Amino acid sequence: MNGYTDLSAFGHDPWWLILLKALAIFVFLMLSATAMVLIERKVMARMQMRIGPNRVGPGGLLQSIADGVKLALKEDIIPKAVDKPIYILAPVIATAPAFMAFAVIPVGPEVSIFGTRTPLQLTDLHVAVLYVLAIASVGVYGIVLAGWASGSTYPLLGGLRSTAQVISYEIAMGLAFAAVFLDSGTMSTSGIVAAQDGNWYVFLLLPSFLIYLVSMVGETNRAPFDLPEAEGELVGGFHTEYSSLKFAMFMLAEYVNMVTVSALATTLFLGGWHAPWPLNMWSGANSGWWPLLWFVAKVAGFMFVFVWLRATLPRLRYDQFMKLGWKVLIPASLLWVMVVATVRQLSDTVDQFRITTALIGVVAVAAAAVGLLWTLQRGGTPPESPPTPGPFDPLAGGFPVPPLPWQALPDRPRTRGAATPKTPSSDNSETQEGSDARAH
Repeated sequence: MNGYTDLSAFGHDPWWLILLKALAIFVFLMLSATAMVLIERKVMARMQMRIGPNRVGPGGLLQSIADGVKLALKEDIIPKAVDKPIYILAPVIATAPAFMAFAVIPVGPEVSIFGTRTPLQLTDLHVAVLYVLAIASVGVYGIVLAGWASGSTYPLLGGLRSTAQVISYEIAMGLAFAAVFLDSGTMSTSGIVAAQDGNWYVFLLLPSFLIYLVSMVGETNRAPFDLPEAEGELVGGFHTEYSSLKFAMFMLAEYVNMVTVSALATTLFLGGWHAPWPLNMWSGANSGWWPLLWFVAKVAGFMFVFVWLRATLPRLRYDQFMKLGWKVLIPASLLWVMVVATVRQLSDTVDQFRITTALIGVVAVAAAAVGLLWTLQRGGTPPESPPTPGPFDPLAGGFPVPPLPWQALPDRPRTRGAATPKTPSSDNSETQEGSDARAH
C-alpha cells in the first residue's frame, strides 16, 4: 500500500537549533497549560451562566499567574507517614513525560530558521506513535507512586484506580491507532501527516477517531473519567497529601497531557498541520509558517471539547467506567481493526481501500448511533431479574454493608433491658406509685 516513511530531513540540525526547538516546545506547553486554566474557568462559567474569574487583571486575564504565585508561596507540608524520596520524586515522574511526548509531534512543514532549512518538529522515529504511548505510560507511574508513597488510604485508592484506568483505555487507544498504521503504512508521525494530504483519517477511519476521542479523555483523567481524583469519595485522590509546588506539578502534568493527546489526535486524524477546507484551496496554505496556525487551531478545538465535557457530564461510577472500556471500546476496536485489515487485503488500489473503509465506517457508526437511540427510547437495558431472596447478613464480609433492593435486614432481636413502649395504664400506675412514695 502506502509508504510515507522518509526521515532524511531529521538528524542534521545544528546543536543550537535543537536547543531552540526544545525550548520552543517547553514554552508552548507551559503557555498552553497556563492559558487553559483561565480559559477553562471562563468557558465553564459561561456555560453554567456564571461570570468566572474577573478580578485579577483586566477581565481576569492574570488569574492563572495569581494562582501560580499562590501555590508557590504556600507552605510545603510533608506528612510523617510518607516515603519521602518517592513522595518527592512522584510529581517529577508525572510531569516530565508529558513534555517529552511532544518531541515527535510535527507542527509544520520545512521552514527556514535563521537561514537553516528544518522541519517544524524536534525529531521523528520509525515508531514515533509507539514512543508517545510508552512515554504516556511512564507518566502514570508518577500518579501510582504518589498514591503509594503518601501513606494514606485515599491516595492509595486513587493510584490503583489510575493503574486500572490506564491499562483499560490504552488497549483501546492502541487498537484505534492500528487502523491508522494499516492505511498509512508507517508509525512515523510525519509520515502519517503526509499520508493525510487531502484525505483526513477522521473521515476515512471514523470509528477509530471516535474510540480515540473517548480513550484520550480516560487517559488524561479528565471529567467525566476523573476517577483517580474523585473528590466525592477520595477527597482528592492520589494528590490528597500534596501541597504547594508539588501539587502544582500534578496539575501542570494534567494540562500538558491534554495538549499532548490533542496534538496526537490532530496528527493522526485531522491531517496534522494541513490546512482545512476551504483554506487548502489556497496554494500557499500548506507552506511557510501558516501550517503552524492551522495546527494550533485544531489543538484548541480538542481542548475546548475537554472543557465542554467537564461542564456538561457528571462523573461516571467506577463500574460503568470499566464496563465502557472493556465491554464496549476494546471489542469495537478489535472488530474494526479486523474489518480494516480484511478490506485492505481485498482492495487492489489505495483509493478503493479508502472508499470502502470510509463507507463501512460511516455505516458502522450510524448503526451504533441508531442502536443507542433505540435503547434509550425503550428506557435502557431491561432490568435483570433479582435473585431469589435469601438470608442477608450485613456483616458477612467483616464490614457492615447496606442491603440490595431485593434484600431486607433481619429482624433485630430485642435485648434485655430494652425500653418498652409505655401504655397509659402503666403511666398512671407509675404516677400513682410516685405519689405514694412522696407521701411516705
